[in-house]
Amino acid sequence: MNAPATSDTTAPRSLSDLFWTFNRMSMQGFGGVLAVAQRELVERKQWMTREQFVETLSVSQVLPGPNVVNMSLMIGDQHFGLRGAFVALAGMLVVPLVVVLALAALYAQLASHPMVSGALRGMGAVAAGLVLSTALKLASTLKKSALGVWRSLAFTALTFGAIALLRWPLLWVLLGLGPLAVALTWWRLRR
Repeated sequence: MNAPATSDTTAPRSLSDLFWTFNRMSMQGFGGVLAVAQRELVERKQWMTREQFVETLSVSQVLPGPNVVNMSLMIGDQHFGLRGAFVALAGMLVVPLVVVLALAALYAQLASHPMVSGALRGMGAVAAGLVLSTALKLASTLKKSALGVWRSLAFTALTFGAIALLRWPLLWVLLGLGPLAVALTWWRLRR
C-alpha cells in the first residue's frame, strides 16, 4: 500500500529502507532529531517537500508524544500502512533505547567527573544550534502560511519575549498565544 510520490518527492524503497532511515536519524539526534529529520526526509531522501514536512510536523506537534516519533508513525503509515508505522517507530526507538540504557549505566559511574558535565553542556549548545538552523531552513514555508511571514514572526517574537525575557511559564504562554494564533489563522482562512 505505497502512497504515490508526487513529482517533487520519492518514496521509501522498502520497509528496511524506512527502518534504517529512521534509525540513522535517531542515532544522529543529540537533544532532538528535528534538524536531522528535516535534512534526511526533505533534502537527502526527498520523501517530502519542505511544505509537507512543516505540515506533518504541525500535526505531530498537537498529538501526544515526541514530535519526530509521531512523524515517523505518520510517514510509515503513509507509505506502507500499519506495518510501515511500526517499522518506522522501531527504527526511531529500538537502537537508541539500547544506547541510552548503556549510557545511563555508564553515567551513573562517571556523573561527578568534570569532563562529563562539560561534554553534556557542549551537546546542549549543539542541540540549540541545530534547532535554530532548522527553523531558518523552514522559514521560507511561512510565505505559504495562512498567517503570513510577519504575523508568524510576531508570534515568534512574543513567545520568545514571554519565555526567555519575562520568564513566564511555557504552559501559560502556549495557552495564551496558541489559541490566539489558531483563531487568527482560522479567521484568515475563512476570508
